[in-house]
Amino acid sequence: MNAAILAIGSEMLTPQRIDTNSLFVTDKLNTLGVEVVLKMVVGDDRKRLVQAMRHALSEAGLLIISGGLGPTEDDLTREAVADLTGRELIFRQEVVDWIAERFRRFNRPMAENNKRQGYVLDGAEILPNPNGTAPGQWLTHGGAHILLLPGPPGELKPMVENHCLPRLEKLLPPMVIRTRFYRVAGMGESDLDQLIAPVYKPFENPATTILAAPGDIQIHLRARCETETEAEDLLKKVGDPIAGLLGDRIYSRNGDPLETVAGRMLKERMLTLSVAESCTGGMLAERITSVPGASEYFAGGLLTYTNRAKQDLLGIDMDLIDEHGAVSEVVAKAMALGARERTGSKVALSVTGVAGPSQGEEKEPVGTVFVAIAHGELCTAKRLVYPGDRKRVRTMAVQAALDMLRRKLLT
Repeated sequence: MNAAILAIGSEMLTPQRIDTNSLFVTDKLNTLGVEVVLKMVVGDDRKRLVQAMRHALSEAGLLIISGGLGPTEDDLTREAVADLTGRELIFRQEVVDWIAERFRRFNRPMAENNKRQGYVLDGAEILPNPNGTAPGQWLTHGGAHILLLPGPPGELKPMVENHCLPRLEKLLPPMVIRTRFYRVAGMGESDLDQLIAPVYKPFENPATTILAAPGDIQIHLRARCETETEAEDLLKKVGDPIAGLLGDRIYSRNGDPLETVAGRMLKERMLTLSVAESCTGGMLAERITSVPGASEYFAGGLLTYTNRAKQDLLGIDMDLIDEHGAVSEVVAKAMALGARERTGSKVALSVTGVAGPSQGEEKEPVGTVFVAIAHGELCTAKRLVYPGDRKRVRTMAVQAALDMLRRKLLT
């Protein structure tokens, strides 16, 4: 069975609110082998709601709707489902009595408009809601199952676990979904796909999804089978060859970001790290310190945005900067060595570059970045050139520096 999820409420279409219910519901459905094929957020408009529901049911046999079950005039989910199915809304006094009793327990009078929540679709099963005033409803119509659930997560989640999942388990044949998850650095999306496509393309199951962000590619494998053993065997059949082709470019198999992986490696090796940043303006230190417990291995960072700061804070000779330019391999190495000396860390990273949009006085073109690492007796640097705007260049530079650290610690 496939499922569609509709999140109802005009507030969900604003920048201030995010639909998190669908993530929870998707996770729970996947444990039963139900694939979510469609998600939509729809505002409080009766006509649009009906259109969205009709489209969702054309794609899936299970429709889960969250929100729009409150007592106010803009709560239109019940009415929209009635329009969609041609069923009447029946007033159920026992529901209103239950709501009134809930208000009495909190020493509050029930408003008259709460009676709207007593209307139930003809033929629907009422799903109790001990955490709010909006009961859920389960309706089977035309061979499809439609679930109406309240929007607040504190109400929806217990109802899904206590009422929806047990009913679905009885309806569904045994099915499980299992996943593999790889995160890859130091490789472009097109190059990666060209490398691994011959492995995954012959398979519809598991399904393969590639998600790309600046400097970071995620590969999702999803196997859907009757048993966990069958699913894991399929994942192995496709995932192992992919992992073999990518090698150490895979930095995470559990979803951890690069800063978490690198931090764990530093901790395991009992090493401390410092950074010196120019074009990234503190972004590298921010990524490193976003990991809880980073104080165990992060010694500190030096933000040397100007040439004077490079001289005063890192001890770099101004003649060296004048001769080679602030954006150069020589200066990147000097920055890493200076950070290590100033902080007493065992390892140091540095980043210097031209993030744009203008080139300024630098000799290198916009998008050029040098990252360097000082570790032991060696200090190495790499020149990289990134297309895109200022934000993308800076993001890619930070990702490259963290990946350089990870690879160095692998050796």
